[in-house]
Amino acid sequence: MNATDRTPADLLGSALAADPGRPLVTFYDDATGERVELSVATFANWVAKTANLLQDELASEPGDRVALLLPAHWQTAVWLLACASVGVVADVSGDPAAADVVVSGPDALETARACSGARVALALRPLGGRFPQPPEGFADYAVEVPGQGDRFAPYAPVDPEAPALIVAGREFTGAEVVQRARAEATDLGLTGPASRILSGLPYDTWEGLRAGLYGPLATGGSVVLCRNLDRLGGDALDKRVESERVTVITR
Repeated sequence: MNATDRTPADLLGSALAADPGRPLVTFYDDATGERVELSVATFANWVAKTANLLQDELASEPGDRVALLLPAHWQTAVWLLACASVGVVADVSGDPAAADVVVSGPDALETARACSGARVALALRPLGGRFPQPPEGFADYAVEVPGQGDRFAPYAPVDPEAPALIVAGREFTGAEVVQRARAEATDLGLTGPASRILSGLPYDTWEGLRAGLYGPLATGGSVVLCRNLDRLGGDALDKRVESERVTVITR
């Protein structure tokens, strides 16, 4: 990876330049049987479209706060990198009443209504499907994002030293996210591009975000992100580790 990368968006840009076709995020939901594999290029395309939605449709500006009321999911990872691309603060499990924008999964819609700004709802259905009936007062992400541009350029340069992430009550700048992800990668067992980590951790702690997104991204590795991993038996987990060529597990 590029030593000059200062923000999570920079890390994604370097990954795209280095090897766009390699897997970056492989997502399993063991409650539904869903499996989705996103290459660096596909993931970056989703990030670009989502960043354009944030910047153009939702009029988000650097410094705005986006409350992410979402589980560990591939679309949550997309939103985290889209926020980093625009320069807004991704507030994981944050207070929607204090946010400029709220992005909610289907289980948190009532809580999300406390946001007086823009509200976006994610159905979290397989293949990024839309809600059968759009929630009142929310834009359906699956309806809004496909028409957005495939390339993104921020209207203002993103400041690496500006707040970029809030998780478990702690605030990080973009530069801090990159620095910590790199510094802690070895402790996770992420040693380079061949590293492939399986994470069953939620995204509401730094440890979950580090294992489930930022660590692999910072080291040129990849992640097998598993939701509801507790429903998977030991033999099935062993088979997944083998079939996905996992090198390290955190759960």
